[in-house]
Amino acid sequence: MKAFGKILGLGLLGLLLIIVALGFALSHLFDPNDYKDEIRQLARDKAHVELTLNGDIGWSLFPWLGLELHEASIATLNNPKVPFADLQMLGLSVRVLPLLRREVQMSDVRVEGLNLTLTRDANGHGNWEDIGKPLPDPTVASGPAATPGETPASEAAKPATSERAVKLDIDSLTVNNARVQYTDEKAGQSYSAESIQLSTGPVHEGANIPLKASAFLSASQPNLKARTELTGELRFDRKLKRYNLEDMRLSGETSGEPLAGKTMTFAAQGQVLVDLAANVASWSGLKVSANQLRALGELNLRDLDKTPQVSGGLSIAQFDLRTFLDGIGHPLPATADPAAFKKVELVTRLQGTPNSLALEDLAVKLDDSTFSGRVAVEDFAKQALRVRLKGDTFDADRYLPAKSEQAKGASAARQAEVKQQEATAVAGAGSTPLPNAPTQVAWSTDKLLPVDRLRALDLQAELAFGALTLNKLPISDAQLNASGQGGLLTLQTLRGGLYNGTFEAKGSVDVRPAVPQLGINTKINRVPVEHFIKRESPDQPPPVKGLLTLNSDLTATGNSQKALVDTLNGNASFTINDGVLVNANLEQQLCQAIATLNRKQLSGEPRGKDTPFQELRGSLVIRNGVASNPDLKARIPGLTVNGHGDLDLRVLGMDYNVGVVVEGDQRAMPDPACQVNERYVGVEVPLRCRGPLELGAKACRLDQDGLGKVAAKLAGNRLKDKIDQKLEEKLGDKVSPELKDALKGLFKR
Repeated sequence: MKAFGKILGLGLLGLLLIIVALGFALSHLFDPNDYKDEIRQLARDKAHVELTLNGDIGWSLFPWLGLELHEASIATLNNPKVPFADLQMLGLSVRVLPLLRREVQMSDVRVEGLNLTLTRDANGHGNWEDIGKPLPDPTVASGPAATPGETPASEAAKPATSERAVKLDIDSLTVNNARVQYTDEKAGQSYSAESIQLSTGPVHEGANIPLKASAFLSASQPNLKARTELTGELRFDRKLKRYNLEDMRLSGETSGEPLAGKTMTFAAQGQVLVDLAANVASWSGLKVSANQLRALGELNLRDLDKTPQVSGGLSIAQFDLRTFLDGIGHPLPATADPAAFKKVELVTRLQGTPNSLALEDLAVKLDDSTFSGRVAVEDFAKQALRVRLKGDTFDADRYLPAKSEQAKGASAARQAEVKQQEATAVAGAGSTPLPNAPTQVAWSTDKLLPVDRLRALDLQAELAFGALTLNKLPISDAQLNASGQGGLLTLQTLRGGLYNGTFEAKGSVDVRPAVPQLGINTKINRVPVEHFIKRESPDQPPPVKGLLTLNSDLTATGNSQKALVDTLNGNASFTINDGVLVNANLEQQLCQAIATLNRKQLSGEPRGKDTPFQELRGSLVIRNGVASNPDLKARIPGLTVNGHGDLDLRVLGMDYNVGVVVEGDQRAMPDPACQVNERYVGVEVPLRCRGPLELGAKACRLDQDGLGKVAAKLAGNRLKDKIDQKLEEKLGDKVSPELKDALKGLFKR
């Protein structure tokens, strides 16, 4: 037995030596390069691809089955002359004996100079869809058509077998200088990844695989380029269809047309999970940065096999929005306050689909304001924006566009004109000349509306503010509801409290025509009028004070302040209660008129510089920026005022004829020259008011022509009184009263 065992051992050793010698002989005496044609034909018949081998084939047989290809390319049989993949070198080796156990144990796998070209033609067909497909069999094509869904008999006869998964074991994978090009001819778009570098640690299923990759990415429409680096640890389970990328970090920088030549540095990290069995994915521990922007959160996706649904949370730390947008080539327009948008931060929950995104439970801090609510884009293609926000305080004036240099120049020219007029308009005696009508335009020609954006906007907005500042007006408990679709924007309501009064506005903006059309309806109730009067300097006193009640219905066309005012049309009615004409002693001017009629001089100095009034009312008919006021009436203690005239809103000028019925100086110690006797009762003293609106009653003067007519009328009345007195003395009781009246009436004609 011992001898038999020794002989058996020697026999096995000899057999092993023979196998090793055979492997050595095959690998050194057998040259696969001599069989390139057979290998190409085998690739056509079995893999259904066109294999081109321009370089040498190196190989080894035992204990590693090694293969090394140089300058090889692969094409589909449908287009054999246009390879979709080529490479400079592929090197790999596999242990032979584990293959018998359906285990793939590889050493280092190296790929050099891989070039993969993927193309989708104008019909939507991709060249990769033909990989592994044989050419159509002419005999099958000419035979009877197969019934849809019918399975060939040869395939149906194959017994169903349960394939055992191949166990994968690779020491490492290295890819150097690879390139992937994708072109979509139908969409006119192309993407590429160049200089791809990939290296991994040992590749074992169910174990963490260190991974490092880098590439240069680019897109054609719009032109965009990016440099990227990716690190992490990959774990996968093919049976469970679970893939984890742990401690993932993606970083790089990008530039191109969307960034207007600027460069953005970005980074993202976290834990990524994809579970294809459950059709879910998640990104936890999310950290994202883009230039100075920093964000934290998490994202979850479900229904990957249908329409993916995204949910999660996002928190963006405070950052300078203006600087950020400028850094990515999308600078904000200049605002009235250069410090606007300097401090922005938000926290929100995310809900979305590939075509929509909603920011739920949104909390935003914008500079000195805080907002909460919801913002959603219900349809990216339609730009369907839905906004529901509530804010504490918001100064909208800070975020309005800054005035252009042209607008500043026009404003300065008008301010100079007003100051020049004011220098000559001295309240009091009214002996200075009547101010000239203003000529400088008071409004800017800067564009107001982004017409192209508004035409494409689908909007529904509900906004509420505890305190809103708009056009320097502090509005309390403001509410705004607006909608827009197809270029028609509608303001359902804008209402709130204003200086202990109330206001409400409704209107529409139609940007569908070439020139925008606006319509607005306003209701203002007992709001101090001085806050609506345009003043160049806050220290400049308003020309009038009082509580304004105004109703208006107006229309206009254009896209600038000037165009809107020039085309302003409509109607309005107004009432000002408990008011004051500031720096305008109307009583003094009227006393001057009475003194002129009495042919006397006023002896005292003016006792006040303002004129109070109980009520000022009237209606306006506005045509192309000029408001006609035919029925101006005012109630002033001791006076009755009637007037008519025009307000030229284009230059903020006025031209009025005012008639005042005065009772005279009713003070305890009246000026003797300003006393009214019986023949002045009911006489209307004429005034003319002309000049910039900012001057108010300081632009009013005695109408000398009208005053001459009043004097002539008074002289006629005096002559009539004397004639009546003579008739009475002459006739006495000699004639009847009827005849006396008839004789007196002769002198009235």
